[in-house]
Amino acid sequence: MNLIEQVRQAGVVGAGGGGFPTHVKLASAADTVIANGAECEPLLHKDAAVMEHHAAEIVRGMLLAMETVRARDGIIGIKAKNHQAVAAIRAACASSAVRVHLLGDYYPAGDEYDLVYETTGRLIPPGGIPLNVGAVVCNVETFVNIAAAADGRAVTHKTLTIAGAVAEPVTLTVPLGASLRDCIAAAGGAKVADPVLCVGGLMMGETTDNLDLPVTKTTGGVIVLPRDHHVIERKLKPATVQHAIGKSACDQCRYCTEFCPRFLLGYAVEPHQVMRSLAFTATGAAHWNQWATMCCSCGLCTLFACPEELYPKEACDQSKFEMRRAQVKWSGPMTVKPHPMRDGRRVPIDSLMQRLAIGEYAHDAPWQARSVAPARFVLPLKQSAGTGGRPLFTTGQPVQAGQPLTELAEKTLGAVIHAPAAGTVAAVTEREIVLTPSKS
Repeated sequence: MNLIEQVRQAGVVGAGGGGFPTHVKLASAADTVIANGAECEPLLHKDAAVMEHHAAEIVRGMLLAMETVRARDGIIGIKAKNHQAVAAIRAACASSAVRVHLLGDYYPAGDEYDLVYETTGRLIPPGGIPLNVGAVVCNVETFVNIAAAADGRAVTHKTLTIAGAVAEPVTLTVPLGASLRDCIAAAGGAKVADPVLCVGGLMMGETTDNLDLPVTKTTGGVIVLPRDHHVIERKLKPATVQHAIGKSACDQCRYCTEFCPRFLLGYAVEPHQVMRSLAFTATGAAHWNQWATMCCSCGLCTLFACPEELYPKEACDQSKFEMRRAQVKWSGPMTVKPHPMRDGRRVPIDSLMQRLAIGEYAHDAPWQARSVAPARFVLPLKQSAGTGGRPLFTTGQPVQAGQPLTELAEKTLGAVIHAPAAGTVAAVTEREIVLTPSKS
């Protein structure tokens, strides 16, 4: 069995949040494999912990991937500030074809377009993917999972950071299907009475007050904040209110565009023009323009650049949704040339944290080998790009740890789900499988 099939059977997907099935990337040809360890979301330390404690597995996974896609070069992008992780990775890279590329502490250094340019000098074509310039990019934890798949081990656990308003910020490796409530309890519990969670990060994550959501293959971290925190108040405003505010208040100052990392990299992304299009939706017609097409939804325009605290990122999200629904493809310029002020307009993480007013939560969240043993595991059938799998078990059946719980139809994009522990199937629905663990 080759590596591509091993990775497919192990259910490996992008562990950085994107969730693209990794076996599809490995079925391509490229000259460079890049490990994304930039981790630019404020307060999250998951990738740094993975690099510090699993450096050898990361490099092994990269070398296996390089052999599979026939790449000559391997590059690990990591922020220079993560000294212990850098030392561990450099030691693991010794005498191999993999090298370290140090990155600055700015946001969003982990954007694929930015990372590929920083590490290789290549600019991905507008609307393209790294493979268009001969690169395969995966999160550092994904390479750990590739190495495990080569040894016959499936993805059954996830490493994530629990930070913010918790008693003890920590990075944990927990079984898939554990609840966020279980993870927060392992961090000493929330320090606020009415917590709201930013799952995946404060900038690009999902905002929810549902502590019973399960950990999935793409959960990279949880930021706990009080409901009355200003950023949470902004994020919880309904989309209709966000767009109405933009329609009435945007004065076209262009700050959202001038700080946009994709615009500064040379792409035709102009959030202020998308905000302008809000003025044409008074009749209810969806009139959006293409200036949002290559927006990476980093949130910098909304949460840092806009002096009036409007919502250009959310307008771009809506624009992209409407254009996908109307099957509108990019028809703008294809030439890309970095802005001369790009380096000077990068946003340092410290400045971003100050704007977000989260300085009081800026604590280390070191990895700890703490046990999280939930009373049940809730496993969504869909935990990746593509479609969910078909359940292989019915209620009442026993399962073993690591056993496949789903299967995919032939030529279907998706990922197999495996049991994180031995137990019994408690329920099967159209969306999820629920397991009750065996009593030890």
